[in-house]
Amino acid sequence: MATREVSAMIKQGFLSDPTLSFSPSRTAAAATETLSRLYSPSSSPPQQQQQPQISESTRSTHHPTLFEMMSQEQLQETTTTNKPIKSQSRIFKLLSEFKNPNIRDSFSYLALGPGNVRLTVVGKDGFRVCMDVHKNVLAEKSRFFAEKLAIRDKENREMLHVVEISECDDVEVYVETVVLMYCDDLKRRLLGEDLDKVLALLKVSAAIMFDLGIQSCLEYLEAVPWSGDQEEKVISLLGELKLVDSATEVLQRITSEPSTSRRADDIFLKLLSGVLQAKDDKCRREMKTLISRLIREDASNYENRLDVSKDTLYSLCHRCLGSLILCLSEATCIDDSKGDRGALMAEIAREADNMQWLVDILIDKRMCDEFVKLWADQRELAILHCKIPTMYRHEISRITAQLCIAIGRGHILVPKDTRFSLLSTWLEALYEDFGWMRRASRSVDRKLVEDGLSQTILTLPLLQQQAILLNWFDRFLNKGGDCPNIQKAFEIWWRRAFIRQYSADQDSSHLQITVCDYQK
Repeated sequence: MATREVSAMIKQGFLSDPTLSFSPSRTAAAATETLSRLYSPSSSPPQQQQQPQISESTRSTHHPTLFEMMSQEQLQETTTTNKPIKSQSRIFKLLSEFKNPNIRDSFSYLALGPGNVRLTVVGKDGFRVCMDVHKNVLAEKSRFFAEKLAIRDKENREMLHVVEISECDDVEVYVETVVLMYCDDLKRRLLGEDLDKVLALLKVSAAIMFDLGIQSCLEYLEAVPWSGDQEEKVISLLGELKLVDSATEVLQRITSEPSTSRRADDIFLKLLSGVLQAKDDKCRREMKTLISRLIREDASNYENRLDVSKDTLYSLCHRCLGSLILCLSEATCIDDSKGDRGALMAEIAREADNMQWLVDILIDKRMCDEFVKLWADQRELAILHCKIPTMYRHEISRITAQLCIAIGRGHILVPKDTRFSLLSTWLEALYEDFGWMRRASRSVDRKLVEDGLSQTILTLPLLQQQAILLNWFDRFLNKGGDCPNIQKAFEIWWRRAFIRQYSADQDSSHLQITVCDYQK
C-alpha cells in the first residue's frame, strides 16, 4: 500500500491507532508516532513454546505473520553474531518466568488475558525482543505510556498497538523494567540484585516515568551498602536523572543538614583529643595515621575544605605544650634512683610525639605560621630540655626539624625575625639531639632534615647566616657525624659573602637609551 494511500486512510479514520517508537537517546516528548495496523494477538516470543491466543480476525489454524517470522529470524541471527549468549539466556529466562504460570512469583500477567500491545525492544546492536503486554498495565504504571497509548478507535474498542523502543543500551534492562510493571512486590523482586543492575533499572524507570519502579529502586539503594566506586555512580546517576529531591533518604548517608563551624570544631576537637589521650599506643598510632591521611585528602580538595577553626587546633597545641613543660619540670627534680623516672620519660616522649602530630596537621592545613613563633618563644622549655638526658628528650627536637623542613620547602611563611628567633632558641638543642634522632627513629630522614635546616638558614640576612654557619663549622669539626651536615648551606653563604657580592648601588651608567623618530 502506498504511503499517501495510508495517510489518506488515517485522515478518513480507517486506521486510527499509530505505532509508537521510543528512543532512549531522545527525550520522551520527542518520541515519534508512526503507522499502526491490526494484528491478531500473537503467540509468545519465539523462544517460548506456548499456544498462541486466537482473535476473531484469525483463522482456526494460526500461521506466523511476516512480522513474527522476521523477528524470529533476526533473533536467531543475533544469537550467533552480535548479542552475547549469556545475555540472551537471561532474557529468555526472564520472559519464561514472565509467562509461565508454574513459576512462584507475584506476577499478574496470566490473569489479564491476551496482551493488546506488541512491544519491541531494539538494542543499538540490532538485537530485538518482542513482548505481548497489556495497555492498561503500561498506562497505569508508566506516565509515558499512559500519554502515548491514549488513542482508541471509534467503536471504543482497544486496538492492538505496536510499540518499538529503539537504540537501547541494554535490552535486558528494558525488558526487565517492563516485567517489573506486572510485579506486585517490587521490593521482594529486587532482593539480591546487583547494585549496578538496580541503577540501570532506575535509569530506565525514570526514562519511561515508571514511578513505582523509581521508588522501589530508591528504597533498594537506601538499604544496601555501597562501595567507594558505587557511591560515585549512585550520586552521579541521581544528579543526571534529577532525582536528588526524591532521593533525600538515599543521600542522607553522605549528606547532612548544614552544620555550623562550631559543631565541626566540637567534632574535630573530640576526635583529636581522643587520639592524644589514648591509652593503647598501637591503636593511637593507627588512628593518628588514619586522621592524618583524611586531613591530607581534604586539604588537596580546595572546593571542600574541612571547616575547622585555627583556635581549635591551637588550643590542643597549648595543652600539649603545658604537659611538656610540666613533665620536664618534674623530670629535673626526680632522683635517678627512683623507679618512676622511666614512666615520666615515656610520658615526655608521648607528649612530644603528640606535638609532632599536631604540627603536621597545622602544616597540612596551612595554619602553622603562628606556631613557629609560639615554638620560638618557648625559652623556658628549651632550658628544661637541656637538663634532660638526650635519650629521652630527642623527640622534642624533632619538632624543630619539622618546622625547618616546612620553612625550607616554602610551606610556612614567617618573617625573618621569627625564623631567626626559632633557630636562636632551638638550634643548639637540635645539634645536641641530632645523633639520637637519627639512630633512634627510622622515620627521621637525615638528608631531609639537613636540607630543611640549610634552606631555613639561607633565608636569613647574610650576617645572621654567617653567625650561625661559623658556629656550625666549629661544632661539626668536633662532633662529626652527630652533627647535621649543612656544608651546602656553608658553600652558598661563602659564595654570597666573598665571590658573588651584591651591591645595592649598582652602576647603570653603561646603559644607553636611544630614541628614534619616524615620519608618518
